[in-house]
Amino acid sequence: MPTLPPLALYLHLPWCIRKCPYCDFNSHAQNQPLPEAEYLDALSRDLAQELARLTQKRPLHSIFIGGGTPSLFHPDSLAALLNEVDRLWGIPSHTEITLEANPGTFEMERFQGFRQAGINRLSIGVQSFHTPALQALGRIHNAQQALAAAQSARELFPRVNLDLMHGLPGQTPEQALADLQQAVDLEPDHLSWYQLTIEPNTEFHARPPQLPVDEALWSIQESGQQLLAEQGFVQYEISAYARAERYSQHNLNYWRFGDYLGIGAGAHGKVSRLVEGQLEIERHHKLRQPKAYMQALNPDAGRERVAPEDQAFEFMLNALRLTSGVESSLLHERTVLNSESLTKTLQQARQRGLLEADPGRLQPSAQGRLFLNDLLELFL
Repeated sequence: MPTLPPLALYLHLPWCIRKCPYCDFNSHAQNQPLPEAEYLDALSRDLAQELARLTQKRPLHSIFIGGGTPSLFHPDSLAALLNEVDRLWGIPSHTEITLEANPGTFEMERFQGFRQAGINRLSIGVQSFHTPALQALGRIHNAQQALAAAQSARELFPRVNLDLMHGLPGQTPEQALADLQQAVDLEPDHLSWYQLTIEPNTEFHARPPQLPVDEALWSIQESGQQLLAEQGFVQYEISAYARAERYSQHNLNYWRFGDYLGIGAGAHGKVSRLVEGQLEIERHHKLRQPKAYMQALNPDAGRERVAPEDQAFEFMLNALRLTSGVESSLLHERTVLNSESLTKTLQQARQRGLLEADPGRLQPSAQGRLFLNDLLELFL
């Protein structure tokens, strides 16, 4: 009988002080006091309903509180939320619990409250340490606030991720590398470093800014990866770098095609079930508007089964983001497929130099990481 994968929890808190022009997440500007108590009640109902649907109880793997700007919520609210998760599900003592935070909401007492609430990993959306770049991105913080938040986080939390973008409007390679060096100097154990992309349904898509040319972007990428390697950061995923294997356990679960409950306005989830001994994979998503979500007795906006013919692409879309790939056996463990059913496709990918030759692993080659879209298209 198949074994179900680890099951994590994603909690979405959708409010921000203002919407950034590049952001395509389900986030909403805070125009009035946050309805924290009402929203927490809705999260609790939603989680209880999702847990009741599970066909096999699994321990909680990890928790990620994202947004929006979750650090707008009062630490007491987050403590109450985690207490409710513990009551309904149980939180093992070793569980990684991540909170996304905005430097513009930084206050030492507030960050101390988050740590006391049970948060043990803080992910700070710095994006840049250059104030003009932050202004171009529509961020509410400046360089000094970014530094203060990152420095205090290292004092308070056992694990810290800094979120940093490059290829920003008007940014030179020198400025991008200075940003990256500043992040390294702050000694986080994890960095998310990625290029700004223009997404549909954003202000930047409607009014595109002037971004660096391709030659500058390539120079930033190459020089930045060399700098990070020299500083002891291992690139274990396309845009994720860690020291001493301090990988994001929650994100690793995504990339290894694990399961996760998506709770909150606009949240998405993926859950595997055993039905008469057979594996089925279902995706779900919630109502996007916070008011509708809070008022609904059932906040589901949709549930759809992942058809067997779509599972290869969905699996590879995640697994091939990892630089070391995954063991070939994981395909069969997490889907209804096995590597033998994809023999021709895998052979083609290896012949084109996009996959490593080792049949025991599904691992993108250096060329495959550069041309990942071409590699993924083989599995459509």
